[in-house]
Amino acid sequence: MKARCLIAALSSTIVGLGLLAAPVAAQSPVVGVANPEALFTDKNPTVNKNKQAALRIMRELLQCGHWSDAGNWLTERYIQHNPLAKDGLKPVQEYFANRPRTPTCDKLITPIVAVLGEGDLVAVIIGRSLPKPGGKPGETYTTSWFDMWRFVDGKADEHWDAATLPTAPPPPRPAQ
Repeated sequence: MKARCLIAALSSTIVGLGLLAAPVAAQSPVVGVANPEALFTDKNPTVNKNKQAALRIMRELLQCGHWSDAGNWLTERYIQHNPLAKDGLKPVQEYFANRPRTPTCDKLITPIVAVLGEGDLVAVIIGRSLPKPGGKPGETYTTSWFDMWRFVDGKADEHWDAATLPTAPPPPRPAQ
């Protein structure tokens, strides 16, 4: 608990001082591993079962868009901590129904950096490429994303990620 308080205080101080506002001139790119599916295994049978379910969520649902099969991997009550999606199996199926998907379903192509499993939790860290703010058209940078699930009887029952609500565009500048 003390560690969490310390981290929160440090984070507030860094943000308050504006130390995160200036972009860094260079970065090491975030790159996925060569064989991401190998990360979804564990010696502990329960953690292995949960990691395998997380793999199915990543590949069959998020990558391939087989949301009609989501009940195989998500509970009916599926709790969302993503501010853009509602709780429940049906609402998450509706949320993702018309998203673009890849035609490749035989292997996971998402750039997976790490998969961590402990008890009933599995966290997947993913590399993402995004447009560089203020950059030239087509210029990108890489960063990390995470998804974490709590599993009950081999199905995801609760989900967290780094999603935030969209910010409003800045107000127009007054005419000069």
